[in-house]
Amino acid sequence: MYMNKLIIDAAKKDIFLMVITNNDTYSISHENTKANYDKLIILINDFLHSKDLKIKDIYAFYLNTGPGSFAGIRNSISIIKAICLANNVDYYCYNLQYFKDIKKVQYENIPNLCDKFNIKKNLINPVYLS
Repeated sequence: MYMNKLIIDAAKKDIFLMVITNNDTYSISHENTKANYDKLIILINDFLHSKDLKIKDIYAFYLNTGPGSFAGIRNSISIIKAICLANNVDYYCYNLQYFKDIKKVQYENIPNLCDKFNIKKNLINPVYLS
């Protein structure tokens, strides 16, 4: 069984997407602009399609909830909640402050860090920058 995971970080300067498959890790980033927030689902679909994947192939979603951009966090949370509700899959909302004891957090380690730090699934607690 494939355990494809998608990491989304729209809280920072760029919108970052990473898909982790059983065999490989792929990533892409886009400029963090209002236009890209408005088409985030299209960016996600295009990225997955370029790797011969569909949203229904994703087993779990990992979403950065801050600290960072209000619009990026809000839009990514809305999209992921809708996808997960429609497809009955889990999402994990991590906050980079949870991992402050880790010297350098790498995106490909986010799923393992969520397990290690017992990040609860389907729980949202955003941290917006003012």
